[in-house]
Amino acid sequence: MKKTKIATASDNQKKSNAGGQKITANLWFDNQAEEATKFYTSIFNNGKIGRISHYGKEGFEIHQRPEGSVMTVEFQIEGQYFVALNGGPYFKFNEAVSFIINCNSQEEVNHYWETLSESGDEKAQMCGWLKDKYGVSWQVVPVVLTELISDPDLAKSGRVMTAMLQMKKIDIKTLKQAYEQK
Repeated sequence: MKKTKIATASDNQKKSNAGGQKITANLWFDNQAEEATKFYTSIFNNGKIGRISHYGKEGFEIHQRPEGSVMTVEFQIEGQYFVALNGGPYFKFNEAVSFIINCNSQEEVNHYWETLSESGDEKAQMCGWLKDKYGVSWQVVPVVLTELISDPDLAKSGRVMTAMLQMKKIDIKTLKQAYEQK
């Protein structure tokens, strides 16, 4: 009977910059992949840029990208691997996919909200959701929100939900006041 080798995390790390991660988010940009990855990796404490690949002359009739221009940028933020692709203007980001940032404090909420929302779409800001300047949707969420809206006391969790629905950036103090209200 033939033995099949099962790839280990360390084997996968040798093959890919994705550190053995099974699923990697791929973000399609027109031509801002490198700029966006520099922006994202600068916001988070644990962010770094990995391999960068470039377009060659092969396939120009399809991709229409200048030889030597950036094709993909691998990057990591907070242990999550991503690939940014300069694929052209054919596809745009929308709210159907977003990245949730779980925050432990109001200071953390403020940092991510203020940095990511700068030059983004103000009309897309509601209930902790925002769109950044590249059109990527983020949810900046304090961990306590999930705890409060999951309370089995529907009156308490309902008041928290009502308060949250009135907000753009989530305010922890206001959520807790709604929860404690009599």
